[in-house]
Amino acid sequence: MGRLLAIADLHIGYGPNLEAWNKLRPHPEDGLIIAGDVGEKIEHLRQAFSLATAQFKQVFWVPGNHELYTMPPAGGAGASGASDFGTNPNANPDARDGEAKYMACVDVAREYGVLTPEDDYATWDCGDGNKALVCPVFTLYDYSFRPAHVTREQALDWAMEENVQATDELLLHPTPYPTRDAWCDALITKAENRLGQAAMESGLPLIIINHWPLREDLVFIPRVPRFSLWCGSKRTKDWHLWFNAKVVVTGHLHLRRTDWKDSTRFEEVSLGYPRQWEGARGLGKGINEMLREILPGPESPPEDKETRWRILG
Repeated sequence: MGRLLAIADLHIGYGPNLEAWNKLRPHPEDGLIIAGDVGEKIEHLRQAFSLATAQFKQVFWVPGNHELYTMPPAGGAGASGASDFGTNPNANPDARDGEAKYMACVDVAREYGVLTPEDDYATWDCGDGNKALVCPVFTLYDYSFRPAHVTREQALDWAMEENVQATDELLLHPTPYPTRDAWCDALITKAENRLGQAAMESGLPLIIINHWPLREDLVFIPRVPRFSLWCGSKRTKDWHLWFNAKVVVTGHLHLRRTDWKDSTRFEEVSLGYPRQWEGARGLGKGINEMLREILPGPESPPEDKETRWRILG
């Protein structure tokens, strides 16, 4: 096998991003990680997966919040709201709620042979003994990335003090769970069990892939700092230590960077909305230059362990 590359937050519902994606070059011996937020619609996933699987040997995908959005039919949401469509088996998959929308995305991924958090983990071998177990996971968030003095009950009001509210509050339904917090709790417990077993049984270092950051100290969004509520869970802070992670791959923040915590490399690999990578495009860089190498990658951290910003790829 060849290299393992990664990107997230393709948002191919935006014309410039889809145009860039369609220029993806062949990598017949390489693998590609797509770490969530391909788009809001099943059509977006098909556009991404059909090209990615044609160009790469193996593709891995995890959902972001945008894939989970309940999108009402073109005629509107109906009298009872968009979530009503999630209970209609004849409805457009884009209009499904919560877990049903997620599983519709998983079904599409499997049509193309894309590995998801619902599939067995796969070993990636770069040669020369450089092996790792690739582990896609899905955690969501539980609003715990907030100051200690802010309670969960106060969290949304605290964000609104700065006029910050995620679109998730309107379009990301937790069905069948009572809250997003409860869904997140179940997902994290499931992921911890699988990762623990994988780390113990495989004897290999893990590549953990999640859309949301695993650590609060890696959430840096200076323009909207209180958006941190929708960025992860404090429960995952030490996963890299518990599960022998070689690399943790995430997206969501639209701020590309490389960090080291202990001996683990953390890669934020977002592309972002067109305006957010306009500088890179202005330098003639496209989707191929924005792919991040996960494996083999550097074997050890730099001496200073300082953040390496990847704004331009």
